[in-house]
Amino acid sequence: MVGFKINNQFLFSSSILIFLVVLPTLVIAECTCDEEDEERDKGKAMRYKIAALVSILIASAVGVCIPLLGKVVPALSPEKNVFFLVKAFAAGVILATGFIHVLPDAFENLTSPCLKEHPWGDFPFTGFVAMCTAMGTLMVDTYAAAYFQKYHSKEIQNDSGDVEKETGHEGHVDLHTHASHGHAHGPVHSHDHSSQLLRHRVISQVLELGIIVHSVIIGISLGASENPNTIRPLVAALTFHQFFEGMGLGSCISQANFKRVSVTVMGLFFALTTPVGIGIGIGISSVYDENSPTALIVEGVFNAASAGILIYMALVDLLANDFMSPRMQQSSILCFGANVSLLLGAGLMSMIAKWA
Repeated sequence: MVGFKINNQFLFSSSILIFLVVLPTLVIAECTCDEEDEERDKGKAMRYKIAALVSILIASAVGVCIPLLGKVVPALSPEKNVFFLVKAFAAGVILATGFIHVLPDAFENLTSPCLKEHPWGDFPFTGFVAMCTAMGTLMVDTYAAAYFQKYHSKEIQNDSGDVEKETGHEGHVDLHTHASHGHAHGPVHSHDHSSQLLRHRVISQVLELGIIVHSVIIGISLGASENPNTIRPLVAALTFHQFFEGMGLGSCISQANFKRVSVTVMGLFFALTTPVGIGIGIGISSVYDENSPTALIVEGVFNAASAGILIYMALVDLLANDFMSPRMQQSSILCFGANVSLLLGAGLMSMIAKWA
């Protein structure tokens, strides 16, 4: 019930967020800085855009599905060590995405000479937005867990009350004590499992929210460009970018133990976000100016917000949660493998930044 409510809130919030990202980009604004001459070839650019749309869609779908194959491929189930390695690799990808891909773009947007010196040159808005978003993500994580614990505690109290009524208060002291003792293990274990399950669900939904924000922006920017020389290197780079991000998201979704419908919706939502953004960019290419103050501010703010979410989720909910777990610390081989996977994921994603 709680998971269903959170999922609905996630979908609603995501839809509103996409609307807020797309709508301001339709506003035409004059740029105050000099624009560089670009080699425009609409026909060639369109071919690259279609190739990008197809390849990114396939890569995103494959990437998000790989960690979800735990029921089909036992080695990829969350109980196996291989899953820890895949998750560490994916966490490195997400961390590099936040630091190397998204945050620098936000700084570039909000420090552009196309923006007025006041107030944009007076204060580091990029870091401020990223910091506020990271703290906001922490608050959402905390309040969601606290709400569920209170909700589940009431259920345990109600169950205990029912047991007391059934066992009676007189003449059955030993039986009641034994029953209570036997009954206590179930709820306590269920409470721990349910709390962990809720945490995984919150993590997967907030992480997807952070990913789709910059995925929409990437898609719109690519779709609106008419310079083949700009689009061509982005096709391969963004394909790998979305594939690795999909692995990160898929590993979190697999631990959340959602129902099949919810897993399908979240997977499709991620896979379609960038292609839909490309389609929107193609549709508004005649009026969209990436150097306009409106576009720069909208992209900068949302990129900064996305970076704050991704960095927090990677460090706190993915890496710290796994690397500080007893299972990881008791196995030196697993710990070494996870560290190598983390560095490999972050390194590969950082290298992609050369082209994207």
